[in-house]
Amino acid sequence: MKTTLQPYCDNNLDFSSSQNYCGEMAMVGLDAMQRANSTLEDFFRSYFMFHGMDVNKPQSVFKYFPILSFTESYIYQLDTLNEKIVLGGFTFEESQEANERSTKILSAIKSDPLQPLINLLQSHGLLTDRLVHELRSGEEYWALERGLCGALASKRKVSIEDVMRAIHLKSFDYRVLNLLLYQLRGEKVNDLHMEFLSISELLVEIADDLFDYEDDVLENNFNILRMFVRIYGASAPTALAKYVSEAEEKYDRLLKALDPHLSSLYQRRCEEATKEGGKVSAHPFGSWIMPPLIRDEESFRASVMSNIQT
Repeated sequence: MKTTLQPYCDNNLDFSSSQNYCGEMAMVGLDAMQRANSTLEDFFRSYFMFHGMDVNKPQSVFKYFPILSFTESYIYQLDTLNEKIVLGGFTFEESQEANERSTKILSAIKSDPLQPLINLLQSHGLLTDRLVHELRSGEEYWALERGLCGALASKRKVSIEDVMRAIHLKSFDYRVLNLLLYQLRGEKVNDLHMEFLSISELLVEIADDLFDYEDDVLENNFNILRMFVRIYGASAPTALAKYVSEAEEKYDRLLKALDPHLSSLYQRRCEEATKEGGKVSAHPFGSWIMPPLIRDEESFRASVMSNIQT
């Protein structure tokens, strides 16, 4: 079965037009490129230092920009499809043509959508087993997101094992970009740096989930606090605080293992990113203050919609 992505703009995801199929060619659209831009900027500013590169030198950025930008845009394109499935955006309409279109879109994200990208990277001599593993982790995350958010929407039980697996996989795109940069530079992967950045990514994801909690409830997005509320109820903040504390201990241990100059540079970058994100906090990842819990998500959404309409 072909797993082709077509070019699109402004979320016009029409997989049904045969003229838009391009064999096994990986393609991205303008909307995906625009959405990927903020992630790319953060990656350049936060990760280049681990490669001894100066993000303020344009030649350093643009030398590797095409492959990194294409890869992140491709991932965002797939993420957009997955979000629409999670939101229930693809409804099966009455007409046979609409049904066929919806079926193709669902099939595209649930089959093997990353294979065209894998083929492309392989053709450029950039593919490694580790890189393939991280890309496949992205597919696993999207599947977990669909399952977990679907369970919350239908008031079914969720598995803590699935939740923890999902939060660990959520930043897979950063690890893909980082591994690609090692390949592009012809350098061996630094496992200490990868492990440190992985725990940093985890803490950033949790901080973002706390900051975006209400929005994620409204949009039925994966959010670790949403999941903990379903599992632990009123004890969710305590359970999450314990998990954060354990992750912070690992972060501090790995931070001390870094070169002191690199450690200083990264901590400064975290503080910058926190301020730029509008989070005023002494902690480099933002505030750990738990937002008010939403125990009845349906009532919360109804209340918000009612206020919007009035």
